Amino acid sequence: MVDSPAHVKKLTMPQLQQLAEEIRHELITKLSKNGGHLGPNLGVVELTIALHLVFNTPKDKFVWDVSHQSYVHKLLTGRKERFGTIRTTNGLNGFSLRTESPHDCYGAGHAGTALSAALGMAAARDQRGSDENIVSIFGDAALTNGISFEGLNNIAHTTKRFIGILNDNEWSIAKNVGAIASYLNKLITHPRYNRLQKDFDRWIRRMPKGEMALRLGHKAEEVLKGAVTEAALQPNPPHIEADGRGGFGSSLIFEELGLRYLGPIDGHDLPLLINSLEFAKSCDMPVVLHVLTKKGKGYDVAINQPEKFHGTGPYDIESGASPAPKPGTAPAWQDVFGQTMVKLCQKDNSVVGITAAMPSGTGLKILEKAMPQRYYDVGIAEEHAVLFAAGMATMGFHPVCAIYSTFLQRSYDIIIHDVALQDLPVIFCMDRAGLSPQDGPTHHGLFDISYLRCVPNIIAMAPANEDELADMMFTATHQEHPAFIRYPRGTAEGVPVKDQPKLVEIGKAEVVQNFATNGRPKVALFGLGNMLSVARKAADELVAAGFDAAVINPRFTKPIDASVTEFFGRAADVVVTMEDHVLTGGYGSSVLELYNDKQVQTPVVRIGWPDKFIEHASTVEYLREKHGLTVANAVAQVKAHFTADSAAAQPLELRA
Repeated sequence: MVDSPAHVKKLTMPQLQQLAEEIRHELITKLSKNGGHLGPNLGVVELTIALHLVFNTPKDKFVWDVSHQSYVHKLLTGRKERFGTIRTTNGLNGFSLRTESPHDCYGAGHAGTALSAALGMAAARDQRGSDENIVSIFGDAALTNGISFEGLNNIAHTTKRFIGILNDNEWSIAKNVGAIASYLNKLITHPRYNRLQKDFDRWIRRMPKGEMALRLGHKAEEVLKGAVTEAALQPNPPHIEADGRGGFGSSLIFEELGLRYLGPIDGHDLPLLINSLEFAKSCDMPVVLHVLTKKGKGYDVAINQPEKFHGTGPYDIESGASPAPKPGTAPAWQDVFGQTMVKLCQKDNSVVGITAAMPSGTGLKILEKAMPQRYYDVGIAEEHAVLFAAGMATMGFHPVCAIYSTFLQRSYDIIIHDVALQDLPVIFCMDRAGLSPQDGPTHHGLFDISYLRCVPNIIAMAPANEDELADMMFTATHQEHPAFIRYPRGTAEGVPVKDQPKLVEIGKAEVVQNFATNGRPKVALFGLGNMLSVARKAADELVAAGFDAAVINPRFTKPIDASVTEFFGRAADVVVTMEDHVLTGGYGSSVLELYNDKQVQTPVVRIGWPDKFIEHASTVEYLREKHGLTVANAVAQVKAHFTADSAAAQPLELRA
């Protein structure tokens, strides 16, 4: 298998097709060990090969929407030998990363970024008078995202040279939803268009490569628009509904935006892809090339389970099965959320679930199966999801937006302007609050406490275990204010969930372990959410080392329990706050602010993530160890506060 774009350009067509099979084998075998985005990458093998044959990176720029489908690009740009390390500690990142390779011109992990970013690059190219090609590869799912339309709206007004490749596989993570998905389906399935398109494809195949660009430049618009015109002018066939956008499967939506539309073409036909890209490269106006690909192509297991193999953990190559969980493994947080949603919806007609194309990742798939009429998937459109929920809330509902912490950042303006300002009872359940270790910084949810603390009217909670998650969800449905619940990815704590959840008093912390009042130095540990278990272990070590330790479950980041926080601040010699969140503006900051207001002088040790973007790694444990979110670091920092005062440290010296 090749490992550079220059090598790709030297291969014959049979060798290129062999290369495609070798790449698929590499993807299937290597990802079976550590997991990754298998399905999307199997679908873009030929497209990526064709891109590197026609264009020249890093001079030419490839901007991948989301960029989870850039694995093939990595294999062809000098990273083949390291590919087995992808998404592991010190290995390749699972997304495009500017610091990883000069061939990665733009990094992203969220949908809808490619068109606008690529247009910015094209404008910069035009400003400086250079001649590189800018190619944006965007998925049809990105067209459910408002940013994509903002970009499309500006392309023709900004530049004459722009290539957009619409990678249409009918899936994003889950099955695509909404009018755009239906529109694209009509575009590729209308019989008149299909018949003409097949004739057009055969015509392209017969043309000598050297003459293709010139002749296609004269004929492509006529042929494609002829297909559109015929479909638009004919009476409505009884078995096909008009799409309302210029006829039956019309390219008008792109052409009205000033973009030349080409396609749809077979995204696994290498000669056709190469010819089409060569033509797009020669166009003197912005082009959208519509490419049809098969998610999971070359691996039947992935084709049959596209949602699972969009992003999968380790799997057995023959069966596709994931490793069986160990007996006694606690349920995943997302599954507890999904099961609780069903219970709440069964008992409360005001509760509905909303996801932005993440039914499985959030756990709302469970609600969809049990009560589909109470479930909404709005596509990859987080801003719309929150506005949609706000509208429902004005009508007496308690909509539950299940959106990852990192993706909810995209809706920040709507949270403030539409939800909080109007004090609407929208409930936000933020999965992946904390680390998504193998995905890395684009997916870590480490900022939500900070970005929510300053917003008026809200209630913000963090459960310490799965039973408390159910209680907080139940509590949120009884509020008339916006409520936010943050919880991590992965397995929960193994605490049984009650059949009937109970109400949690708003702003009330739980004292898990009080001081023994035994004359030893006092340490109060506040363990927020999933850090409560770490706080308990730290307390045990401190007690064994001669300290008197109290443990508090804060439960709320807004409002915090002022009375309990102040009481332990005055009673303790040292206070420790522990949070799975950045320290800047986080829970520990709120404790410091309270102590400043109340003139509490007790020193505070804050355990949390540093003021930097946290890298990807194989495990949460590795990253916590590296950055100090550990029992050992908490204990060491507490001890350091006493070593400066020999009198306070005397009990510790006696035990030594």
